[in-house]
Amino acid sequence: MGKLAFVFSGQGDQYPGMGKELVKKEPAAAEVFAWCDVLRPGTSGQCFDGTKEELKETKNTQPCLYALELAGAAALMQKGVVPDCAAGFSLGEIAAAAVSGLFDSRTGFLLVCRRAELMQREAQKQDTFMAAVLKLSEEKTEEICGRFRSVYPVNYNCPGQISVSGGGAEKKEFLEAVKEVGGRAVVLNVSGAFHSPFMEQAAKDFEAELKNVPFQETKIRLYSDLTAKPYEGDPARLLSQQICSPVRWERLIRNMVLDGADTFVEIGPGRTLANMIRKISPDAAVFSMEEYLAEVEGC
Repeated sequence: MGKLAFVFSGQGDQYPGMGKELVKKEPAAAEVFAWCDVLRPGTSGQCFDGTKEELKETKNTQPCLYALELAGAAALMQKGVVPDCAAGFSLGEIAAAAVSGLFDSRTGFLLVCRRAELMQREAQKQDTFMAAVLKLSEEKTEEICGRFRSVYPVNYNCPGQISVSGGGAEKKEFLEAVKEVGGRAVVLNVSGAFHSPFMEQAAKDFEAELKNVPFQETKIRLYSDLTAKPYEGDPARLLSQQICSPVRWERLIRNMVLDGADTFVEIGPGRTLANMIRKISPDAAVFSMEEYLAEVEGC
């Protein structure tokens, strides 16, 4: 029998109103938002009634997404849906770690708040951008990045799609270079150049925070963005270094499939990861959070 995987979203799919309907229907989800509001007053208000611009700021995006993702996972698990394995894209890895039992949910929320502050601080220091490069091979995207002093391939999402982070001064020229070879570059709705050397100081400071966390043995197999493999070694290093290192998402999903995962549920506000997984593993069953909740309720 195949395995069920929960995959937790990163930044980019957030939208005003996210989670509002979920808390009306699911008591377990409402409970998560309630304690998030105690630890960080106004979190549910930003999710339910915040503006698009407010939610774009990483200091708000990350806590709000974590709250939504923990709420979605709690709703499913209350109904008896427990994953065999878990992974998270960027920020989502902390939600995955909490659900897997690496630390408790409240510790995870406080870590996300601190991570967001550190990354926002670095983002504000520099003029940067992120873009998704489409329709080009991994090698071609890497070759184009190599022509620029401060543009880096950072998120290996799925076949034909890699995200890059770069300095703002090279943005226009980079986008044109992609277009010239038949590719397409879409500028992302984020406020910093994440998973790149621009975030090295944030990663260093976050690792210092993580040294105080009492990590536990995971109850659910947890995969690392940094290595694309199940967690081994120092969790503080894995969680901190992914802030300034590429996310090996395509390789991670292929490893989950090799380890038996055949059903994936994206826990988050959108379908970005679900769409990526369909391209990586066309035979897998892939659901959004809302779709799987409806599936469970219909049984």
